[in-house]
Amino acid sequence: MAKKAVHFGAGNIGRGFVGLLLHEAEYEVVFADVADALIDSLDAADSYTVRTVGQHPTETVVDGFRAVNSGKDLETLTGEIASADVVTTAVGVHILRFVAPAIAAGIAARAADTPRVAVMACENAINATDTLEEEIRKNYEGDDLDAKALFANTAVDRIVPVQDPAAGLDVTVEDFHEWAVDRTPFGGDVPDIPGVTWVDDLAPYIERKLFTVNTGHATTAWHGWRAGHATIADAIEDPAVEAKVREVLAETSELLIAKHGFDAQTQQDYATKVLGRFHNRALPDPVERVGRAPLRKLSRHDRIVGPAAELAERDMAAQGLLDSFSAALAFTPEGDEEADRLQEILRTEDADGATAEITGLDPEHPLHSQVKERIAERQSAL
Repeated sequence: MAKKAVHFGAGNIGRGFVGLLLHEAEYEVVFADVADALIDSLDAADSYTVRTVGQHPTETVVDGFRAVNSGKDLETLTGEIASADVVTTAVGVHILRFVAPAIAAGIAARAADTPRVAVMACENAINATDTLEEEIRKNYEGDDLDAKALFANTAVDRIVPVQDPAAGLDVTVEDFHEWAVDRTPFGGDVPDIPGVTWVDDLAPYIERKLFTVNTGHATTAWHGWRAGHATIADAIEDPAVEAKVREVLAETSELLIAKHGFDAQTQQDYATKVLGRFHNRALPDPVERVGRAPLRKLSRHDRIVGPAAELAERDMAAQGLLDSFSAALAFTPEGDEEADRLQEILRTEDADGATAEITGLDPEHPLHSQVKERIAERQSAL
C-alpha cells in the first residue's frame, strides 16, 4: 500500500517545498486548504512543476496528488487523516489553532491497530509542532491520543518568493532547502523521507536558521525599504545595507557559537551561504513582503529581540540587531496591518508602554533600556 501524507496549506510553500519533498519520497500527497479556487485548480490538474533557481536549477513535475477543501469537506478530510502516515502543515503558526480540530478528528477516527501518524508542523517558528499538539489535545475526543499519533518538531528553510501571477499551480523556489526533524519521538523508526535531516537535538538547528536566515532576511528588508530598494537582491547589493546585515549576522553567529557550541568556521560558512542566497537575482523577492508583519517579528522570542536579549544577558554586543529594530520601527508600507498597528502604538503609548507591548521585555532586563531608547527616538520623529 502506498504511503500517504495529508498536508495542510496548499500555497506556494506547501506545493514548492513540503509537498515536493513528500512527493519525491513517494508519498501520495493530499493537500488540504480552505481556498476554494486553489483546491478547485488542484482537483482539475494532473500535475504542476516546481522550478528551482540558483546555482543548480532544476525542474520537477509533481503528480499523483489529491486535494480536499478543509473548510467544507470535513468528512472526507477526517477519512484522509484516519488513513495517513504523515500529517504536515505550512499554514503560518497563527493558523495552527484553526486546523487543529480537523487533525484531532482525523486522529480520533484512526483504527486501533493502525500505526501512529506522524504530525509535523513545518512553520517559521520555534517548536511549532508543540503549539499544534497543544491545540490538538484541547480538541481531541477519541481514545488514547498518544497511541494514535506522535508529534515531532521541525526546522524548515527554503525561500519561496512572490510568484508570477500567470504561473498557475507551478512554483519557483530557490535551489537551497533544509528540513530538519527531531527524531526522538519516533523511537528510532523514522519515516523514509530522503529530503529530511533527522537530528537528536533540534533546538540548535531551529535557532541557527531563525537567527541567521530569518534575522538576516528581515534586516535586509527593513534597511532596504528605508533605503528605497524594491527587492532583497537590490537591497543586499547596496554596500551600506549589506554592512548592516553582516553586522547582525556576526552578532547572531557569536550567540549561536556561545550557546550551542557550533564550530566558528562552520557557522561563518553558513552565514556566508545565507548572504549568497539573498544575492540571488533569480528570486525577485520584494522587501515589503519579507519585512511584513513587524509586530510578530519584533516580539520577545522572535528573530530580533530574541537573539538581542540573549546577547545582552551574556554582556555581548547587539548594536546591529538594535539598528535592525530601529529600521523595523520605521517600516511603513501600505496595506500591512501590523505595520499600521505598530505605528499606532508608537503614537499613542509612552516609551515604557510601547516597549512592553512591542517587545514583551521586562523592565529589569538588560536589553530593556536600549530598546526603550530606540523606541523613544522613533516616537520623537513622528
